[in-house]
Amino acid sequence: MTPAGQERSGADVVCIGETMAMLSPPDARPLADQPALALAVGGAESNVACGLVGLGHRAAWLSRVGDDPFGRRILADLTARGVDVTAVEVDPVRQTGVYFKDPGPDGTGIHYYRRDSAATLMGPGIAGLPLLRRARVLHLSGITAALSGSCAELVADLVIRRTVTGPAVSFDVNHRSALWRQPSAEPARVLLALARAADIVFVGRDEAEALWGTATPEKIRDLLAPAPHLVVKDAGHGATAYDAAGDPVFVPAPRSRVVERVGAGDAFAAGYLSGLLEGRDVQGRLRLGHLVAAETLQTTQDVPAIPPRRDLDRRLALDDAAWSALRLH
Repeated sequence: MTPAGQERSGADVVCIGETMAMLSPPDARPLADQPALALAVGGAESNVACGLVGLGHRAAWLSRVGDDPFGRRILADLTARGVDVTAVEVDPVRQTGVYFKDPGPDGTGIHYYRRDSAATLMGPGIAGLPLLRRARVLHLSGITAALSGSCAELVADLVIRRTVTGPAVSFDVNHRSALWRQPSAEPARVLLALARAADIVFVGRDEAEALWGTATPEKIRDLLAPAPHLVVKDAGHGATAYDAAGDPVFVPAPRSRVVERVGAGDAFAAGYLSGLLEGRDVQGRLRLGHLVAAETLQTTQDVPAIPPRRDLDRRLALDDAAWSALRLH
C-alpha cells in the first residue's frame, strides 16, 4: 500500500469514506435497456468535499482506492475539482468499488459492487495522520460504519472515542439498509451511538423514523440531545436545525425541478458546513444547504456546478416571504 502523494496542510474539512466509480445511463431508460454508460465518480463524503471546494473552502478526502483505472479516475477527478487527495492510500491488490445507476418510474435505483474493495480496509490507523489534527471539521457518515469491522472501528474512534482532538466532528447518519445485511448488524444501535456523540449531525426525518421510530423533528431532537448542531432534513419540505439548547429553526426548501435526488443530501451537508465555517447564523446555514442541494436535484450528476457567489448571496439575503416564494430552475 502506497500513498497517492505527500500530505499538504491546511484543509478546513477532511471528509472520510469510500468513493467509487459510477456508471450511469445517458437518459431515463432502465439500465437493462442501455447500450452504453457514462463513467463518473461518486461517494457521499467526497461529494461533500467537492461541494465545499466549490463554495470556496479547502477540503481533503481521505480513503483507499485500488491500483486500477477506476482508482486513478477517482484521484484525477477529485484533484481536478480542487480536493486534496494526497493522503489517500492506493492498494496494489484490492479493487476500487463500482456502482451503477438504474433509472425507473419510481426514481433512480443504485446497484453496488463494493464488497472487499480497497476502501473496506480503512481502519483506526488513519486517525494518526496529521492531516486530521490540522482540520477544523472531520466529516463522516454511517455508510463507512457499515463497510467492514475495521471501518466501523475507525468511525467509532473518530466520532465516539475522539482519538483526534481538536476538530469538530460532523456525522451524516446516511442509513443504507443494503449495507447492513450481515447477521450481527445492528444499524439502529450503532448509528444512534454515533449520532449522539457527534458535534454536527445530519439526519433525514424518514430515515430516523425507520431506524428509531421518531416521526417528528422534535422526537429526533429528544433522542439525540444534546447534539450541539442537529439538522433534520425533510425532503421536499425543508430542514429544521436545533442548537445545544434545543431551540428549533425551520427553513422551507425552495421549489425546484427534480431530475434525480441522488447526492442532494451530500450537497445540503456541504452548504450547511460552509455556512458554519463562514460564521453564518442557523437560518443562513440552512438556506445555503438548500441552495446547493437544489442544484443537485436538477441534474443527474452527484456533484453540481455551484452558482456564483453573488447569486448565492443575493438569495441568502431574501426576506422570509421572498424566500418562501423562491423557485429555482
